[in-house]
Amino acid sequence: MTASEGVLDSPTGWVASHIHRYLETDGADGHEWRPGVFTLLLTTRGRHSGKLRRTALIYGRDGENYLVVASQGGAPQHPAWYLNLLAEPQVDVQVGAERFTARARTATAEEKPRMWATMAKIWPAYDEYQTKTDREIPVVVLERV
Repeated sequence: MTASEGVLDSPTGWVASHIHRYLETDGADGHEWRPGVFTLLLTTRGRHSGKLRRTALIYGRDGENYLVVASQGGAPQHPAWYLNLLAEPQVDVQVGAERFTARARTATAEEKPRMWATMAKIWPAYDEYQTKTDREIPVVVLERV
């Protein structure tokens, strides 16, 4: 991913506004989205378009790695950003003012229960989202490269 490429922000209005504030302030406005709930910016490459696409996601930590959940509020399909990183696992991440490249992967069956618990403690609605869909909601591990 190159800085000279344009990045398309989430088409969801409130998410796009959140991203804009986050970028304008290097995360000073937006990193802590709600008390105790922190967000990062994830940029993936579109699996069909090849364009860079950015969204804001709640995150947790697992050692040095960052965790995000591909919940889409319990929708029946995976979010586009998740499908994008399956096709191209190299992603760009911004946490507060820090920016880095990461390799994204889906948590293994062995890792997922522990990581899910970490994320559900941060955002308890994840448990509810899982009950609303037949798909298994993935936990994604972002490993700095």
